[in-house]
Order: sequence, then structure tokens, then C-alpha cells
Amino acid sequence: MLAVLVFVVILGILIFVHELGHFVTARRNGIKASEFGFGFPPRAIGFQYLYENGKRKKWRIVWGTKDGDDENEKKDLAQAHEKRFTGGTIYSINWIPLGGFVKIKGEDGGNKDDTDSFAGKSAWVRTKVLAAGVAMNFILAWVLISLVFMIGAPQAVDSTENVSATKIQISDILPETPAQTAGLQIGDEIVKKQKNPAGESVKLSSVEDVQNYIKNNAGKELNLAIIRGDQVLSIKITPRISAPEGQGLLGVNLAQTAIIKYSVPKALWEGLKTTGNLIVAILVALGGIIKSLFMGNGVGADVAGPVGIAVLTKQVTGLGLVYILQFAALLSINLGIINILPIPALDGGRILFVLIEKMKGSPVSQKLEQTFHSVGFLLLILLLILVTFKDVMKFVK
Repeated sequence: MLAVLVFVVILGILIFVHELGHFVTARRNGIKASEFGFGFPPRAIGFQYLYENGKRKKWRIVWGTKDGDDENEKKDLAQAHEKRFTGGTIYSINWIPLGGFVKIKGEDGGNKDDTDSFAGKSAWVRTKVLAAGVAMNFILAWVLISLVFMIGAPQAVDSTENVSATKIQISDILPETPAQTAGLQIGDEIVKKQKNPAGESVKLSSVEDVQNYIKNNAGKELNLAIIRGDQVLSIKITPRISAPEGQGLLGVNLAQTAIIKYSVPKALWEGLKTTGNLIVAILVALGGIIKSLFMGNGVGADVAGPVGIAVLTKQVTGLGLVYILQFAALLSINLGIINILPIPALDGGRILFVLIEKMKGSPVSQKLEQTFHSVGFLLLILLLILVTFKDVMKFVK
């Protein structure tokens, strides 16, 4: 249940922050938003300010999805009609806690003469509004990673560095290896005192010590003691006698780590650099996937859908707060990058049409654009179903 709660909270925050970027940028550029909601409908409760000649006069409560079916709501609406109040944005709390949404006037077309409409704004303003959600996802990642550096994050250190309280952790697990079969996970810490098959105590002080320990017991079943989160586990595993080049006998990559903390200014700077490096790394990996597809080699990477992300959430939840924050930051960057790509129905696809309009000097047919986004949305749903099916089959196995 904890993992499910963490998954819902992370997903909710990522989507909410994304929509908040659209909302704030739209309002700052004079675009009307009829509703900005936390969670997805149906609406539980909403709050709306009423204005008279541009000045805020009072706020009112909107209960549920219908407006005006409560006595107090009827009085508010009657007063608003009598005094010719205008209603501002409804700030709502909704029943499905998976992010948020914003209803922006004219976002799906409309009268271009309306000065408070998205459709009536310049190409630059529309591009800013569309890109603001992506920018907020990147900013959120920066904040989360900076917070990790302030709390103290495990980082790889050289064995020659004068750092106390070091750990030996698994930094990567290769597929179809003894490590994967045994259930080892990235982030697992190798206990520095192990027992070999003969029952003798062995001290492991470095990555090299662990590698030699594994090599000396090739082909023998080990009870490998590891620390995962706040648990000490014993994993039964048998190192291979031989392995493909670069894999190792267990199929893991190891790193010697230590908890490194930074001051607030240093953490913010390191967080910014790390966020930038992650954006570049993900773009490079995405480019590799696209190249592989065009060359007919398949995806060539492990792409996860909602089920895969939920499973990963369960794994990082057991490792502690720092890992949860890092995972959320990585998801936020991925969400931002996917949204900015020129894919139909996403922000990048809408920006593409704004740029086409700018280049040709006239708007693209609204019907053509809507068809483009509708078909793109259908393809995205089909892709989501395919990836989810792949995830389910992988984890069932």
C-alpha cells in the first residue's frame, strides 16, 4: 500500500506542477482560465472569486460538478447576476487525485478577436503557455535533486578519497544474469562482513574485495548479505564459473559510495548541473531509440509504462526518501522531454502547429489540426496499451 501511495503522490505532483505552469503563464499573459483543478473530475468542491469592474468583491463555494443546486450557491449566483459580477477562475479539488488540469479559454480554437483567449494571442505567447508545463517539470526536477543534495545523497567515491562511512552498492544489474535471477536490486548495499560457503567470516572493504570474493567462490552457492532500505536480507546466489566479457560472474556493476551533503547554495548549483546532465543523457538515449527504430532494430531499450513505473516505485520506496526524490526527479524530466517532442496531442505537437502558422503567415485549418491531434492521441493510447501489456508479461514471467 505504501508503494501505491507513493506512486499516486509522485504522479499527482508531476502532472499538477505541469498544469500549474500552463495556468500561471496563461494568466500572466492575460488569458482567461475557467477552472484550475487539483486532481481529475468529478469535482468535490471549488472556490471562485467574483469581480466587479475588475475588482475582487467576494469569493463563493461551488459544491460538486453542478453549479446552483445548493441554496448558498443559488444566492451567490443571484447576487452575481443582480450586481453584474463576473466570475474568475474556479479553483477546484477533485475526487481522482492523479495530478491536475486547467481549462484555458480558446485552447482548442475560438474567436481570435477575443483578447483574453489563447486563440487571440501572438505565436510567441501561445508558445510560452504551451512550453511552460515542460519548464515547470524541469524546475521541479532541479528542486528535488537540490533537496537530495541538501539531505545527503549517496555518491560514488574513489577508494583513495579520505571519506568515512563508505558503502559498496550495486549501481547496475544486467539482464539474464545470476543477480537478476536472485532478485538483487540497484541500490542494494553489500554487507562488509560475509561468510563463505565454508562458514568462514570474510571482510570486504572495497569493490575489489567483493569482486575477489565472488571470483573465489565461482560455482558455489552464497548467502549474500545485503542491506535494502532498513532491512538486512540474505540472498541465495551462485556466481557463474565464466561470463561474457564485461558482465562479471554475478552480472552487476558495483560502486563505492558515501553520503555527501552540500550547503544550500552548493546544493542548488549541483542540482542544476545534474538536472542539465540528466536532460542531455535522456535526450541522447531517446535519440538512440529513434535511430534504432528507423534502422529496423526494434526499440533496443527497456521502455516502461505505468505498470513498469509502479514496480520501480515499489523498489525505490524500500530504499528510502532520497531514492524516492531522485526517482521523482527523473520521472519529471522524462515527462517534460516527452511532452516537448513534436508528437500529436502533446505540447510539442501543438507548438509545431504554432510554428507552422508563423512560417506560412496564416493559421492551419482548425479541422486539420484537430484531426491531427485526435489521431495522434489514439496512437498514443494504443502505444500505452502495448507498453502496458509488455510490462505485465515481463513481470508475470
